[in-house]
Amino acid sequence: MHQVRARSTSSARRRQAAVALLVVAGLAISPGATAAPDAVAAYPNPGVVTGSTGVHDPEVTKTPSGTYLLAHTGAGISLKTSSDRTQWNNAGAAFPNGVPWAHTYTNNSNDVWAPDITYANGRYYMYYSASTFGSNRSGIFLATSTTGAQGSWTNQGLVIESRTSDSWNAIDPNLVIDQSGRWYLSFGSFWSGLKMIRLDSSTGKRSGTEFHSIAGRGGGAIEAPTIHYRNGYYYLFVSFDRCCQGANSTYRVMVGRSSSVTGPYVDRAGTAMTSGGGTEILAGHGSIHGPGHQAVLADNDADVLFYHYYADSGASRLGINLLAYDGSGWPYVY
Repeated sequence: MHQVRARSTSSARRRQAAVALLVVAGLAISPGATAAPDAVAAYPNPGVVTGSTGVHDPEVTKTPSGTYLLAHTGAGISLKTSSDRTQWNNAGAAFPNGVPWAHTYTNNSNDVWAPDITYANGRYYMYYSASTFGSNRSGIFLATSTTGAQGSWTNQGLVIESRTSDSWNAIDPNLVIDQSGRWYLSFGSFWSGLKMIRLDSSTGKRSGTEFHSIAGRGGGAIEAPTIHYRNGYYYLFVSFDRCCQGANSTYRVMVGRSSSVTGPYVDRAGTAMTSGGGTEILAGHGSIHGPGHQAVLADNDADVLFYHYYADSGASRLGINLLAYDGSGWPYVY
């Protein structure tokens, strides 16, 4: 299947062993803002991907037939498909005729951001962001489709919006369905950090007035929440630092966990993610710049980490690696 599994050369095995040893030693998962230099050096390169690999803010779901559907930032939300998680093909746009309902937030642009896509209830639910760079006058919208194909998506309207008077930003949505079947949406970027609201599972729209703070850095650079359940814990993956600056990007992937979907989330050292906590699991190294805006998919072979990174040229590329978990249940990338 995915080509990273075929990279079992001796050098790849040495890198994986080094990461495992660093995890045990507490180096590859050092808390807070800075990882040990040796840990950064041990981060693996992305697995081999081919075909259409230019993406930004990727999100992936598995289809009922076992193939993969990827959505990412672009005009009308860009789509790609894959049968094997390695070769990716362009599949058009969710909204090839534009998104006029979002123009209030995008300054009349059809570029919408950071989609989140999930297959549930016999159809695809896609949450996506409408905003302009650096603004928190933003909206998160929902669209649905029974096929996921270009032009098949129906706009279901606004889910939540933020205004310039708010201390938070309604972008970067992620749907999580907890172990009791309850739906929640996490989201946020900069300002006062990452938030969570409750959704109605029958409509995919907001339910009630719940509003949780789940992570923050005191106004610092944090965004792109992704929540993934495994073995009794909800893992909150986030991106720290700066995106969207080409090879100068400093994005990196951090994680914390909680036994409750609404938190509190803490990192490996026990620091609350609402107080700047986060354990680093992937950062820039070599010609891999600013890896982040991650998504996690539980696949047949492993949990899979999808993200974008920047090449030396400044181009944004699709990164895919696998996740493993150490003896204490903390994830690391290989």
